Amino acid sequence: MSTPPADSTVSRRSFIRTSSGAAIAPAVITAATTLRAQQKADSKNETLKIGLIGCGGRGTGAAANALGADYNSKLVAVADAFETQADASIAGLSAKFADRVTVAPEKKFIGLDAYQKLLASDVDVVILATPPGFRPLHLTAAVEAGKNIFCEKPMAVDATGYRMAMEAVRKAKEKKLNLVAGFCWRYATSRIEAFKRVQDGAIGPILASFSTYYTGPVKPMQPASGRPPGMGDVEWQMKNWYNFSWLCGDSIVEQAVHSIDKIVWAMGDKAPLSCIATGGRQIPSEGGNIFDHFHAAYEWDGGIIAHLGCRQITGCQGDNSDYFTGTKGRLIIKSNGPVIDGEQRWRFRGEEKSMYDLEHDAFFSAIRKGEVINNGDRMMLSTLVAIMGREAAYTGQRVVWEAAPPAQAVAPEAPAPKKGGKQKADGGGGAASLAITTSKQDLAPDTLKFTDSFDAGPVPRPGVTKFV
Repeated sequence: MSTPPADSTVSRRSFIRTSSGAAIAPAVITAATTLRAQQKADSKNETLKIGLIGCGGRGTGAAANALGADYNSKLVAVADAFETQADASIAGLSAKFADRVTVAPEKKFIGLDAYQKLLASDVDVVILATPPGFRPLHLTAAVEAGKNIFCEKPMAVDATGYRMAMEAVRKAKEKKLNLVAGFCWRYATSRIEAFKRVQDGAIGPILASFSTYYTGPVKPMQPASGRPPGMGDVEWQMKNWYNFSWLCGDSIVEQAVHSIDKIVWAMGDKAPLSCIATGGRQIPSEGGNIFDHFHAAYEWDGGIIAHLGCRQITGCQGDNSDYFTGTKGRLIIKSNGPVIDGEQRWRFRGEEKSMYDLEHDAFFSAIRKGEVINNGDRMMLSTLVAIMGREAAYTGQRVVWEAAPPAQAVAPEAPAPKKGGKQKADGGGGAASLAITTSKQDLAPDTLKFTDSFDAGPVPRPGVTKFV
């Protein structure tokens, strides 16, 4: 393991306070490199230089998809907090793309500030695949640098990060940068056709849905006895990033957000009104603070309830399915593909290519053609819906999307709305303070240095943990 220098420090809050991003992104990034990236996009014969930020399994996989999507591209720079991880990624990719992985020693950036150095280099395309707690910071910096971006999901782990990333989305639109999200099902041929049929009325108006993401632990917490003497809290938590909400967002945000994205897709990419949820921790996780199971019930306009169940516990039934019930039939999505059962029976029978390849095919094709894909609005919507579900489970409270204006708030004694009618988002009774869009939650440390002490907090307790 290689530890970055003690002065390798970043601060999300200082970045938020600096509107130009100059605190961590030199001004030259927003000028010369932006121009160069645009010139590259305008030239169909130029070699596109790829930079990878986050060299774990997902980042390495995304880099392989990128290299496979455009044969006149090269991986020229990598950035990671840990040198061993960067080296493993380079070695694995070099074995598959021997002549197209040309990462010089000076282009292998290590440390918490490694992303800054990569973005200041001459890469044209960046892949953001670190633990998602860093995503708003990295996305903001990549947009400031004028890069075309592939951004893994989720895009934030709290409402503060969501707002930061949404501002980056806005700026990416202004700069006409490609911003493709790692919500891979949106690029799966069978799912595209299935949801188009739903939107065209094949099952009638949706009445309810149920989605599952039941699996085993992704990255179990290491025992405290495995922590090397002298290792700081931040480094230890990053080594075990999937077990801390400030880094992973918990499983409903990091993994089951794929299922949430499909729910949001079916609902026409509209936000829910509210969410009530349960969850907890059944299997001890020494030092970690995430749940291992959730059940969330989201309510959409018209009284539509969408249920999500997710679990990461060994020895339990695994399942990753979606059931959308309408007035004329059901869309059922399982591992063998989507099926519509009802008045308009249908089964996907076309060719199903890798959705991971297809999202990068679309990404690089847009760059080469001088077109722009920006998945920003929908990727941020699905991310915040996931955070909403987590906070409903953590607190044990009904969390709303946004508060109705005070003059429109429903008084506790007001008659219930008619069945199927539009309900007020705040639900009355003081629920206005539990609106996810105005949440002040900020899970990240004030500064980030490997040697820092940082108490990530205990496992949340519904009914005790407060909504922020």
